[in-house]
Amino acid sequence: MMRTFRNSALIILACWLPVAAAPQEAGFGLSSPAALQESGFLRFLLPRFSLKTGIQIALQAENPEVIISTESGVRLMGGLGQVFYLQTTAADTPRGHKARRFAAWLDSDIGRRAIAQFKIDGAQVFTPIETLQAAEAAIIFRGSAAQGERFSFANCGRCHVVGDRNRMKGIGSTPSFSVLRSLPDWEERFSTFYARIPHPALVQLEGVSPPFDPAFPPANQPLRLTLDQLEDILTFVSALAPADLGAPLVEH
Repeated sequence: MMRTFRNSALIILACWLPVAAAPQEAGFGLSSPAALQESGFLRFLLPRFSLKTGIQIALQAENPEVIISTESGVRLMGGLGQVFYLQTTAADTPRGHKARRFAAWLDSDIGRRAIAQFKIDGAQVFTPIETLQAAEAAIIFRGSAAQGERFSFANCGRCHVVGDRNRMKGIGSTPSFSVLRSLPDWEERFSTFYARIPHPALVQLEGVSPPFDPAFPPANQPLRLTLDQLEDILTFVSALAPADLGAPLVEH
């Protein structure tokens, strides 16, 4: 009976004792612009890394292993009206290894999602670099879409269906503008259409295309266009809705 009482008392005492937190690894130092600290971004981001890895990060440390700046390094994210860059030490030390582990985490899907999840008043603040690079890769055309539309209907509409206005007038074997717009390389196709068969026999781009061969003159009235007109066409096409071609065919 006495033994049972002692065992019960030990169990109750163990429940009262504080549970020790899992030990955290010694980490590395990080320096960042004041704007990131004031926004609350680092208080949001860094615990997510430390929670998974147990690695502590000391902010504004002297001789930090990781530096986030707006001046140089590997592009990390955009936000607050500027681009932020990441620099990581190359030192072959325990702190250097942990710093590079942090950099790899930021470059992972989980890290990028964490960056994008930070919000102020419900609005996303930072765009991770992968998304930022994709947005910058998209070419912005500066021509006149209205002039490009008029030019396309008047000239390209002889063979291509440009839009609803001439949907019954194109050549059946010639792809429509919306079908061409759905292709992954549509920008290259439209940018170089004058050099693609059969266009060289009829079309000349001012200052780019070679003169027509006198031995093979154009069978029809040639089309001469300027670089500005080509930019107008590209601006018009970039705003077109791509045709929905359905799921790709699967061969068995």
